[in-house]
Amino acid sequence: MSSRFGQELTLQPADPADRSGGYGHAVRDYYEDLWGRLPAELSVPDLRLRRDFLGAEVRAGDRVLDLGCGAGAFTAILAARCTSVIGIDVAEAALQRARAEHPGLDFRLAPLDGDLPLEDSSLDVVWASEVIEHVSDTARWLSEVRRVLAPRGRLLLTTPDHPRLALALRGIERYSEPLGDHLHLYTRRSLAELLDEFGFGGVVVRGVGGVPGWRRMLLARGER
Repeated sequence: MSSRFGQELTLQPADPADRSGGYGHAVRDYYEDLWGRLPAELSVPDLRLRRDFLGAEVRAGDRVLDLGCGAGAFTAILAARCTSVIGIDVAEAALQRARAEHPGLDFRLAPLDGDLPLEDSSLDVVWASEVIEHVSDTARWLSEVRRVLAPRGRLLLTTPDHPRLALALRGIERYSEPLGDHLHLYTRRSLAELLDEFGFGGVVVRGVGGVPGWRRMLLARGER
């Protein structure tokens, strides 16, 4: 399978005899292995589209979380714009890179499908770019996002778009490999309905990149 960084990796099924964590243990090992094998120099796909969206939504005084920060590229962009920025990831190997590339920034490890290491209502913005499609327990993840956001705080996220035309012409296998790390496929409608269901107000979802009817990325905004 090909990861979002273009590297060929396979998510191995858990060993039935391994009682040390089951599926969660296998997923954690997968991401540690992924970040350990990625090249030192990484290009961020659609950097301009994602950076422009982020820049239009954050303000200088915002307290921001970069959720699923990886090597910290967007954490650094946010740190140049905002008062307080924290980067969180589930892979220690990713955070080692982030700390080496961006010393002085605040990077923290979070458990898979667990509580975020943050206080209630402590943030103005949660930025999660190309993350939600990898989350196994979406309900818990969104509940944690809401918990750490202050009233009127904003969730900003990006995720691949999967319009019906693309699925019809290419087939679902092109986008959802059995051993892949993309666990969920979103359309503009399904993502908007999901955020609305979890109590986010003022939800706006739009497609960017590509041509109408065949966009490659969704940009979403919602308020707590």
